Amino acid sequence: MPYSISFTNPEFLWLSPLALVIAWWWSMQQRPALRFSDISRFAARRGIRAAVTLPSGAALRSLACLALILACAGPRRPDLQTRLPAEGIAIMMAIDNSGSMGAADVTWDAQSPPISRLEAAKRAFQLFIGGGEAPDGTHFDPRPGDAVGIITFAAVPRVECPLTLNHSVLFQVMDSLEPRTGVDAGTNIGDSLAEAIARLDGARSNHQAKVLILMSDGEHNIYKEDVPNAQQPGIDRTMKPREAAQLAAALGIRVYTLDTGDDPPPDASPDAVQQRLAGRQTLQAIATMTGGKAFAAARGDELLAAYREISELEKTRDEAPIYRRYFEYYAWLASGAFVVLLIAHIVERTLLRVVTEG
Repeated sequence: MPYSISFTNPEFLWLSPLALVIAWWWSMQQRPALRFSDISRFAARRGIRAAVTLPSGAALRSLACLALILACAGPRRPDLQTRLPAEGIAIMMAIDNSGSMGAADVTWDAQSPPISRLEAAKRAFQLFIGGGEAPDGTHFDPRPGDAVGIITFAAVPRVECPLTLNHSVLFQVMDSLEPRTGVDAGTNIGDSLAEAIARLDGARSNHQAKVLILMSDGEHNIYKEDVPNAQQPGIDRTMKPREAAQLAAALGIRVYTLDTGDDPPPDASPDAVQQRLAGRQTLQAIATMTGGKAFAAARGDELLAAYREISELEKTRDEAPIYRRYFEYYAWLASGAFVVLLIAHIVERTLLRVVTEG
């Protein structure tokens, strides 16, 4: 029911019969407001007010008692606008924003000029999370109950947005992303995976499924070496992509990889061709090791098709009565009990005064 009332402490409802006890006890009491030595002259003057004096006082106190019992039970109504899914998904997006992601070689639709790889990533990601119509007419359903975060990486990973249900803020962060250049040039897939895995591992318990989407157009090429010494010269301190994939698999985190890099040009050197092939093999291995899937997504339609398939594979369960906020009514009931007692006190000393012989 859309407006059903529930109770935080329903055990207090067992005290409801106490309201009847209060009414009975009060009706047995005699509390004269005025005393006269002889009231025989008033014996025949019984009006409506005299007939309702004692019952009214008992009824008002019984009502106040019932209101206090209900206040202790904590009645509340859920805010239907803040309904959460019973089992959401925690999704961490690791996006390569190295300088090569600024290359404007992605065809988004037939009517528009090519856009950059990073811009295509932004548009596809917003459709995947926020829903809407793709350029080919297909529809994406929104994912309002999924906690989503963003990590970007070039030479160094950077948490742009931690896991959040506030998708409007998430989209603002995504829109502000720009390719990195200069000293931050490079592609550090290993450390980026490790950072995203750490964020997912700390996700709240109601997000049972944990998914990592890795988007890159290159291969891991950052190696941080320790200060050489006589015993162990040149120790690699960067986590390798396959090592990070093993960690994700151990924690039950599926990784989907999106390869946004194009094929090497025909005149490319053998080393460049080998690097491109190694990058693809690494992304394929990461997805396979974690139970995810690798996608080639160098074009806009390929990118959207990849997100559609991920959306089908990682569905959010149907909604259940779990809410972020409730409208609480205990304060109103407690205040109402006080007002009823105050009214009873006032009317018994004015309109409902009792005259007895004394």
